[in-house]
Amino acid sequence: MTPRDRLDILIDAPGWAASFDDIEALCRRAVDAALAASPAEGRDRPISLLLTSDETMRRLNASYRGQDKATNVLSFPAEADDGGVEIQGGEPRLLGDIAIGLEAVLREAEDEGKSPDDHVCHLIVHGTLHLLGYDHDDDTEARVMERLETQVLAGLGVPDPYEPLMERDR
Repeated sequence: MTPRDRLDILIDAPGWAASFDDIEALCRRAVDAALAASPAEGRDRPISLLLTSDETMRRLNASYRGQDKATNVLSFPAEADDGGVEIQGGEPRLLGDIAIGLEAVLREAEDEGKSPDDHVCHLIVHGTLHLLGYDHDDDTEARVMERLETQVLAGLGVPDPYEPLMERDR
């Protein structure tokens, strides 16, 4: 499978194209970097990415997480019924879906003094790592996931997104 086949991107909010020079290339770079950096199973499976609005994110968050509010990123890992990675015809099973809300990306980037490109890269890397099984439910898991995110983002030229948070906590 080529890197282009690995990621299916659906843009359903018009502001994405106006807010980013080449959002599809940015998404592909971020997903490829996250997949390459992780030793987790499933790195060769395709991913679906929805670039959408905060309103759609609110509906998804309410439906799947019971939280009636917009959020910046949601990840939905796909589970294979038989534990395998192949389906009929030899096509790889989907690793999962990621959804990202435009208004949240732009608002958070401005509030945190980050470029929108850097922030959307972070959210895509974060979502991809969730699909690979990483999580942040407890402090230990969070440290592992954040360390890997930081490494992946550094390779993309994106500053550590957690450093400002750590500086504030001191």
